Amino acid sequence: MTTPKVDVPNALVPCHGVCTGGQPTRESLEEARQKGFRTIVNLRPEGEFTDFDQAAVVRELGMEYIVIPVAGARDLNAENARRLHEILSDPDRCPALVHCGSGNRVGALFALRACLHEGCTPDESLQRGREAGLTGLEPTVHEILQQH
Repeated sequence: MTTPKVDVPNALVPCHGVCTGGQPTRESLEEARQKGFRTIVNLRPEGEFTDFDQAAVVRELGMEYIVIPVAGARDLNAENARRLHEILSDPDRCPALVHCGSGNRVGALFALRACLHEGCTPDESLQRGREAGLTGLEPTVHEILQQH
């Protein structure tokens, strides 16, 4: 079965069971639930988004809400990549929607995950990142990948 896209900015389906993109609205969270999504992973740090209480809405809809705060390059690290990998490797948590503000940080963390947990080369990891939304952080991610 194909993983559906959720109506969020820059929505992508980089792999089975995962939709990535930018900040969801209340309506897109409801759509995610209707499409069978089980988990919402928010990469935005506390205070970056205040339009509504996303955690409360997600929980009211009966989905799991997880925050892995990625404020910038310093948060593109092995621990956050491991946390994302554990979540997305758990079939009971998928399908999952992984988002930040635009999808760029999502793609960056996907690239790091590909390198550290999926055995991809730096070039393959960057491609995986692009497929998940990596844009402006690509030079930074490239530099990080060269260190692994």
